[in-house]
Amino acid sequence: MSWKETAEPVLTRMPSVRRPEGHVPFKRKLGWTAGILVLYFFLTNIFLYGANESADVFGQFRSILAGGQGTILQLGIGPIVTASIVLQLLGGADLLGLDTDDPRDQVLYQGLQKLLVVVMVILTGFPMVFAGGFLPADPQVAQSLGIGLVGVKWLIFAQIFVGGILILFMDEIVSKWGVGSGIGLFIIAGVSQRLIGGLFAWPGLGERNGLIATWIGIITGSVDMPSVLTPAGIQFLFTGEGGILAIITTVFIFAVVVYAESVRVEIPLSHARVKGARGRFPVKLIYASVLPMILVRALQMNLQFLGRILDSQLANMPAWLGQYSQNSAQPTGGLFYYLAPIQSPGQWMWWTGTAQEPWQIMLRVAVDLTFMVIGGAIFAIFWVETTDMGPEATAKQIQNSGMQIPGFRQNTGVIEKVMERYIPQVTVIGGALVGLLAVMANMLGTIGDVSGTGLLLTVSITYKLYEEIAEEQLMEMHPMMRDMFG
Repeated sequence: MSWKETAEPVLTRMPSVRRPEGHVPFKRKLGWTAGILVLYFFLTNIFLYGANESADVFGQFRSILAGGQGTILQLGIGPIVTASIVLQLLGGADLLGLDTDDPRDQVLYQGLQKLLVVVMVILTGFPMVFAGGFLPADPQVAQSLGIGLVGVKWLIFAQIFVGGILILFMDEIVSKWGVGSGIGLFIIAGVSQRLIGGLFAWPGLGERNGLIATWIGIITGSVDMPSVLTPAGIQFLFTGEGGILAIITTVFIFAVVVYAESVRVEIPLSHARVKGARGRFPVKLIYASVLPMILVRALQMNLQFLGRILDSQLANMPAWLGQYSQNSAQPTGGLFYYLAPIQSPGQWMWWTGTAQEPWQIMLRVAVDLTFMVIGGAIFAIFWVETTDMGPEATAKQIQNSGMQIPGFRQNTGVIEKVMERYIPQVTVIGGALVGLLAVMANMLGTIGDVSGTGLLLTVSITYKLYEEIAEEQLMEMHPMMRDMFG
């Protein structure tokens, strides 16, 4: 028996959200999307019962993993993303033997993905509660319930597990009944919340003042600022509380992503039977979108999480492997230090007084840049192949729609060869470019201290969400177009 026959009874019985039987009206889609968004914000404000306050184990990765520290959505979309990485690697190595065009294999693939998500929720949440001590149990709760600290830890883990399953089905509801994807929606919500806080947070309403409140204080003289003629004053304005560099970087990333979304190679198409019916197939510069960046950063996050678990469990972890500060917030040396991404200007500007030598910082920047550029290109290729955006799948879609490329025979193989001239090259270039932009944005800083990857994802997903909403409105106005495009 193959693994598919063995696992089929389990994978086909995995709970799932029922697909709509017919067309879902646009207003109803917006209603489902808004409802899930409200539920997401509600869950990110339900804190784990029995857990004491602690530092965020995911740190700056939080902006791309959504969720909230110390809440029922502690893990965010991390398990979903990690499961996608595993599936893409297995699919890329052709170890699964699944044909996504076969309805039976599609059901198995979806069931396998859900099963992997459940496994990742356990593998991430269990050590976070029991091994790493990142969510310490409250002794007072243990005493009041009479179940001991171990019992409180199991209670915390149960809440985290429920949150991981909830966000899995919330994502599925948006994908089937709403607009866009749940993962994209949660990333936009989390990053936008931090961006708004970074701009408008007022004294007493957040951990730090927003840029508007800070500049009002600078103008009115209520904020103590060093002289602008001194290095301390320049640092205060550009990389400190003034945030000039963060504003410039944020606006630049917005402009570059919107511009890159509009840069495309358009392949002319004509209908084989309807004379005069013409169209174009656009191959965008960021053909695979910026979503593969989630996979690259999630891989880095899992490596850093592993380092912190090892540091908490090994009494004397080898110095070459990793060195951590007392609160284990960030690695300060060893292999895990060089594998940690640059998250802010202060982590690479050695002249501002860092503990590391300049060569160590430059090596870390080089490793981060290499990891993101090469990883971005590799995961972009995996993404294109697993989402039926490759040359072969695209050629079949064009052939099935009755279109053809003028001057070429109406044959799938011929169309595929034309697509192979553009799609693979553009995919690699776009993936590497997004990786480069993400590292640059992290190094220069952004408003609200959102990561560069989070900002890139937010802008790109919002742009695609706008395009999808416009397409949905067009389909509502012209139902015949909905029949044509399926």
